[in-house]
Amino acid sequence: MAGTSHGHTPAAWTGATICFIGFCIAGVFMVAANQPGFWAGIGVALLGGVVGLAMKAAGLGMPKESAEMAEARAAAVRQHIENPAGTQARSEAQAQTV
Repeated sequence: MAGTSHGHTPAAWTGATICFIGFCIAGVFMVAANQPGFWAGIGVALLGGVVGLAMKAAGLGMPKESAEMAEARAAAVRQHIENPAGTQARSEAQAQTV
């Protein structure tokens, strides 16, 4: 996931932060045995998901991968599977010594 910048967008950070705050509110009111406060916290957590999706729809999330990029990524993975890193360098070094 680190190579794809998964979740490193304003939409993801904002949605996750609002959800976290909602769960904290719900947790406090659960311990306090206050049902309306608990459900209000759950509502805030759900609102975080809605805000994150709305921000993604507004263009603040990860852009969708084009068909060309998906094919290029698949080709690179196939090439890496067929020729793992270092195999080509070793074969070139052996060819030079022969």
